[in-house]
Amino acid sequence: MGKRFYISISVAVTCLVVATGVLAIIIALSVMYAHERSKNLQSLPTSAERSSTSTASTTPSSPKGPWEYYRLPQTLSPVHYNITLWPRLKPNADDLYIFTGNSRVAFRCVSQTDLILIHSNKLNLSMFDGFHAKLKGLAGAAAPTLKKTWLEVPTQYLVVHLNDPLQPGSVYELYTEFVGELLDDLGGFYRSEYFEDGIKKVVATTQMQPTDARKAFPCFDEPAMKAVFHMTLIHPQGTVALSNAMNYDPVNITVNGESLIQTSFEPTEIMSTYLLAFVVCDFAYIGTNPDADVLIRIWARRKATEEGQGKYALETTGHILGFYKNYYNSSYPLKKSDQIALSDFSAGAMENWGLITYRETALLYNPGVSSNGDKEWVAIVISHELAHMWFGNLVTMRWWNDLWLNEGFATYVSYLGADYAEPSWNMKDLIVLNEITDVMAMDASAHSHPLSTKEEEILKPEQINQLFDTITYSKGAAILRMLSDFITETVFSKGLHTYLEEFKYNTTSYKDLWKHLQMAVDKAGISLPHSVEVIMNRWILQMGFPVVTIDTQTGKITQKHFLLDPESVVDRPSEFNYEWFVPVTWIKTGGSEQHQSTTYWLLNKEDTNTELVLGDAEWLVANINMMGFYRVNYDEGNWERLIAKLSSSHQDIPVINRAQIIDDAFSLAKANIANTTLALRTTTFLNKEVEYMPWQTARKNLNYFFHMFGCSEVYGPMKAYIRKQVTPLFLYYKDLTLNWTKMPDKHTDQYNQINAISLACSTGVEGCRELASGWFKEWMNNPAVNNINANLKSTVYCNAIAAGGDEEWDFVWKMYKNATIASEADKLMHALSCTKEPWLLNRYLQYCLDPEKIRKQDVSFTFIYIAQNPIGQPLAWDFIRSNWDYIFNEYGRGSISFGSIIYGLTERFSSEFDYKQLKLFKEEVGARLDSAAAIIEHVLERTKANMNWVALNKKPLSDWLISQTSKIL
Repeated sequence: MGKRFYISISVAVTCLVVATGVLAIIIALSVMYAHERSKNLQSLPTSAERSSTSTASTTPSSPKGPWEYYRLPQTLSPVHYNITLWPRLKPNADDLYIFTGNSRVAFRCVSQTDLILIHSNKLNLSMFDGFHAKLKGLAGAAAPTLKKTWLEVPTQYLVVHLNDPLQPGSVYELYTEFVGELLDDLGGFYRSEYFEDGIKKVVATTQMQPTDARKAFPCFDEPAMKAVFHMTLIHPQGTVALSNAMNYDPVNITVNGESLIQTSFEPTEIMSTYLLAFVVCDFAYIGTNPDADVLIRIWARRKATEEGQGKYALETTGHILGFYKNYYNSSYPLKKSDQIALSDFSAGAMENWGLITYRETALLYNPGVSSNGDKEWVAIVISHELAHMWFGNLVTMRWWNDLWLNEGFATYVSYLGADYAEPSWNMKDLIVLNEITDVMAMDASAHSHPLSTKEEEILKPEQINQLFDTITYSKGAAILRMLSDFITETVFSKGLHTYLEEFKYNTTSYKDLWKHLQMAVDKAGISLPHSVEVIMNRWILQMGFPVVTIDTQTGKITQKHFLLDPESVVDRPSEFNYEWFVPVTWIKTGGSEQHQSTTYWLLNKEDTNTELVLGDAEWLVANINMMGFYRVNYDEGNWERLIAKLSSSHQDIPVINRAQIIDDAFSLAKANIANTTLALRTTTFLNKEVEYMPWQTARKNLNYFFHMFGCSEVYGPMKAYIRKQVTPLFLYYKDLTLNWTKMPDKHTDQYNQINAISLACSTGVEGCRELASGWFKEWMNNPAVNNINANLKSTVYCNAIAAGGDEEWDFVWKMYKNATIASEADKLMHALSCTKEPWLLNRYLQYCLDPEKIRKQDVSFTFIYIAQNPIGQPLAWDFIRSNWDYIFNEYGRGSISFGSIIYGLTERFSSEFDYKQLKLFKEEVGARLDSAAAIIEHVLERTKANMNWVALNKKPLSDWLISQTSKIL
């Protein structure tokens, strides 16, 4: 059992008496709910309905009332909440899962007002003498009487209009009672379901970020409206209740003959509503010693816990918490860190303070079954969420326009924490592949967006939701990594310490962070061309990034806003005219000597630096280890020297820069800045390369060629060229693993082994398909024993399904439905999309609309997996369009990401027909695009760029490939 906190018998009795009264109200509310659900829970009252209280009045149409604005007025400030909730884990007579509850929120009046605006969404509020709430004064304050109350649907408010104004400095308490539905929509207070030993089990859990706390109880649901929360949960016998703070001793209670448990929790630290969490389940846990400074517990389904799937998370959490304590020079702020793996969860994880919620794949790891990649994902996600315990939770962004400050920071330092926990993995390098190169492709669009915008540009919940994208997370991480590099990691860490100390339990904006980093820079005596704020504002207040072009003959260096589509029009203005202050570094070699530069600042659109002239040096490569967020182009002579060096002695160039040369060249070719043949020539050395980063970068970029030409006559030469390049790698790993009987020791070698087999099988390297099919057949013949290497399962499963028919597909489907390890289920789910049979893909698409077959949290991934299959892409696109209304209505409440689906389904679009189909789709769905509205503009731009690129490059690409492969065709 975990550590408990005990209270006196008198306090326990008092709690029981109060609970009995509360329960009587809750029971009455639950009875009422069945009759009210058929109505719109938040239907907008007419003027007459709004006037049905003590004083007749109408709502003026102009000017707007405060309730018509999406931001709360700054007239009230919450102090603390007392919330009691009772989720039902069994359906009622109407087959509905509900929760009932009440809330008392104490708030201070900041400036005189006769209005209380508090968020409430999809809650059926009880009425008291014709009003939706009760109000009383605290600490001697007299509460005004209520004039009228109503629910304002568009802005999601409970509006309380008073007869007299509240007085500044006085504290009041608003009391509400409510009923809500415990839906499976993965937002607010929702339910998750799973089967264990053939028994269906229900979990009541939460996901409040960004604006769904208001679906669980009325609250001031903005990040700056921090308060203390006192939680009480009523739940069935045999279950446990968890929340942000440690629980008091549970109390057994009886209501109408039903034996229940009431669990109350210590008050939380002062925090934002979106970080509140509570769970009712019958999970088990493993944990640290209850007497430890910080109690760590890993919660999961009982069978998962018994199988030891939480052990790695427990071990890693301890290491990473220790790292952050030193990194921030600040102790962990809470007594405990509960982490819980949920069967249904929309995000990867959520940093609720003291109760972090995860997808099972992000927290659970089973050695021998889970892969190396699964293990890395667990470490990275845990590290990301624990980083938030200080940066985001202790100190919080003031408003969602600075979301990048939370998420970009946590993404960057998650690699530092994971590197500390697993020092042999080289995680500080892998951030380049995992975050930076991918986000550069997104940010090179004319429809990208700045990291930080003005508050007034982000108001509605759907606008807030759109910010949870790769720009916010990955670009935010990239520019903070760049900043940490040019001021040094030590100085960066010291600035964070003073920042956290000054603003703990408060909210900030990015300017506060710049101020503290500047203080650390000044103290360290580091010289910069401008202040941290002036430099960094160029990177966060305008979208995009530059391509830096270096002429090694003259030393001329220029910068220009890099766009993948050179014909696109940038209509978003920038006060900086799309110029950046760019920290440029480079390596120059001549003979056996290698010279590494200090940072040179490119402060204008062009400059000349004689140090960039090659002279007697052989070659120059800029942006050492890709620490800067920019692309690099060179004069033709230096490109030729780099390609020659890669062909003769590629190890002389650092491994990250070998990957960077490939990525920059391909990106420049897509933007028509460099020749496509130049980009392809940067891959000719790969038949001698065995490192993961260059191979993975090449694979990602060559995949674009397959998307563009996969159904054309260019496909054959492309396949032959990759087969030629990957064959030595395939044979290298065959020898390294003693004919595939052991696993490579090095973390990145385990990844590159996957590349070797995957590319070899897909391009027809002799012996590869037989190897994969043989492993798979052994498993089919004995389903109880799966001897396929965990790292190779995804590749083997996919190749076997692609080569097989319905027998193989049905076998994998059965294994998927019976899988008890989430990471294994994910691999099987992906493999099902690899079939070449259209009818099986269509059946799989139909399964996506049945939550009993494909969980709502997995629908986005499944659609995208199917679209990655050349045969499945048109099927998935037609299916989505045909079923858009149904999908939007059933899944459009946070269950899936419409933006990621549209982005994934249209990656192959490269024709005029595709472009017209996209425009037609945009017109048809209109407002029902939800969070995909911004993505579809990017996709239209990408499609137009693809059309132009294919027209220009098809012939030269084909000619070059044929010249490289003519001897082997």
